[in-house]
Order: sequence, then C-alpha cells, then structure tokens
Amino acid sequence: MARKRLQEEPENHERWLVSYADFITLLFAFFVVMYSISSVNEGKFRVLSHSLVASFSSHSRPMDPVQFGTPSTAFPIALSPLNRTPIKLDLPQSMQEGAIKVDPSDVSKKSPEIEEIGQRINNALAELLKTELVSVRQSDNWLEIEINSKVLFSSGSSTLSPSARPMLQALSGVLKGRKNKVHVEGFTDNLPIKNSIYPSNWELSAARSATVVRLFASYGVTPTNLASIGFGEYQPKVANDTPEGRATNRRVVIVIIATGFDPRLRNR
Repeated sequence: MARKRLQEEPENHERWLVSYADFITLLFAFFVVMYSISSVNEGKFRVLSHSLVASFSSHSRPMDPVQFGTPSTAFPIALSPLNRTPIKLDLPQSMQEGAIKVDPSDVSKKSPEIEEIGQRINNALAELLKTELVSVRQSDNWLEIEINSKVLFSSGSSTLSPSARPMLQALSGVLKGRKNKVHVEGFTDNLPIKNSIYPSNWELSAARSATVVRLFASYGVTPTNLASIGFGEYQPKVANDTPEGRATNRRVVIVIIATGFDPRLRNR
C-alpha cells in the first residue's frame, strides 16, 4: 500500500515584514533616546523665532533687544531701545556733499624752482633756442627740453656728435648738485632701422637716451636722479607720412621734475 505524500506547506513570501518591523522599531527607539538626551538652546531658539517672524511679517521689526533666558532677579538690568539718532561728523567742507572733491591746486602747484631752472636753461641754450631744433616747454611741476635727434646723433647711431657735447655739458651745469629727477626719453620715426646693431627702433631710442644719461652722470649729475626711457616709434609727435614729419619725430626729450613731485602725475 503506497504511503500518502505529506502535503507541503505553502512558502511564506511576506517574512521580510518581520525584519522590517524590527528595524523600524529599533530606529524609533534610537530617535527617542537621542531626543531624550538632547538639550534645546533657548537663546538660539528665540533668535531664530524672532528672525522668522520678522521675515514673514509685513510690519516693521521692533528695535528692542532679544532677551536670552530668564532675567536674573539678583542683578536686574534695564535694557533700553536702540537709539537710531544719526551721528554727525565734523568733516571738511570738500567732503560734506557726499563725494570727495580734489582741489586741482593740490595736484599741481606751481614750483618756484622750475621757474629758476627754466631761466637758467634759457640762458644756457639761448643760441639753440633761436632755431627750431631745440625747444623748452615749462609746466608747473616739470620742464621739458626737446632736442631734434640730428643735433645729437647721426642717422641710425647712438654715438653723440662732437657738436652736441657743449650743449649737454651746459645742461649738466644747471642740473649738477640738484635733487631733481631727470628723465631722458628717446623717440624715433616709424621707418625700420637697417643695421645689425639695433634690431628695432626700441633699442635705438633706448640707446640714445642712455647715451645722454651716461654723459650727464660723467659731468656730475647725481646718477640716482637719472632715468633712461626709450619709446621707439610709438609716441609720434606728428604724423610719419612725410619726411618732415619723420624728422620731427626723431627727438630726445629731457624732462626735469620738481623736487617732491611724483613723475607719474605728469601724464594725467
């Protein structure tokens, strides 16, 4: 007689709910414990509460200070509302209209020494000033002596011509022993230079200004007051489209700065 097969129980597909319920219970217990041991900072809570109320309220915020915690009765402190009266400052007249005004006379004040140097240079270069090859321009705080390059150098060269030395020596006599800054600036025309010594007009203009500076130093002008600057062809005085214009642009400018004046303000 064949045995009866035991009927197999159907498989339970919802056993995961037991584990999930246990996990949720443990998680709930964890948060309960964490909440029970936590402490609320009443001061920060009240600041946050006031901030939220003020942000979402259409009424103006009160200016009374926020009270933190329970006031002590042993040491009472009287807190008064903030005083919003503006503070008045005694400012100079130039700053009272909401903008700082700079007096032009503070930037450029006429220097007596420039007047004196200008007179001495005019006397030293009286003959050359009668020509168009040398000119003197005087400002409040600096003086410019513009010399056409053909007075000082031959074409494409930075070697001084013999006739230029007496003139530069006379200028050195005016500048010797003074504290004035002296900038020597070299300029050329826009024609490319055609020799192996100078790759471009940059080098030629710089070499010419350096030659004048070196001569000034040899005649006793304080070297620390001297500066050599080469502008090449990029700051023409007139257009370079004619031979006369190119001749005008080939020049050396000697700038004498008043004592105590910042040379950077010269081009403003």
